[in-house]
Amino acid sequence: GNLWRTTGDISDHWKRMDKIGFKQFEIASYGQIGHWNDPDMLEIGNGGMSADEYRTHMSLWSLLGAPLLAGNDLRTMSDETKSILLNTEVIAIDQDPLAKPVKKISEQGSLVVAARPLKDKTWAVGLFNRGDASAKMSVKWSDLGLHGKLQVRGLWAHKDLGKVADQFSADVPSHGVILILLKH
Repeated sequence: GNLWRTTGDISDHWKRMDKIGFKQFEIASYGQIGHWNDPDMLEIGNGGMSADEYRTHMSLWSLLGAPLLAGNDLRTMSDETKSILLNTEVIAIDQDPLAKPVKKISEQGSLVVAARPLKDKTWAVGLFNRGDASAKMSVKWSDLGLHGKLQVRGLWAHKDLGKVADQFSADVPSHGVILILLKH
């Protein structure tokens, strides 16, 4: 087999997805080309979480390089659900041919920064707010072994954010994520 379940069953609730997803960092290094950790299917669009929580779900599974198995009814998807499940920039992170594992860069209480090196010397970075209130979050380039001005792209906003020196900061909603792509 090319993939194996790493968890019990997921459900369409924030607490269960949060528990399953963020526990995967401990075993991320076992995933590699042809060998994939499977934290269970995506619950996006089933109605038990908010849009921010579903973007967190999709971002986290993509950074993990997990199989992206839609667990919703594809015949009745809302436009919002389609925008999450069909975001080609986020799917590209999951499908990156280097298959490098994600690494937790920092964790301060409910705030987690995770990053994954990608082909063409780009980086995917997720700023995850697992808390119940919005929070200002940052990632320093030096924590990724990078320096200088980097081009930043917001993957959920589908927007180039310009060249940024030294670090990136953003307000992250409760249970939400800011997912960016970095390149020189």
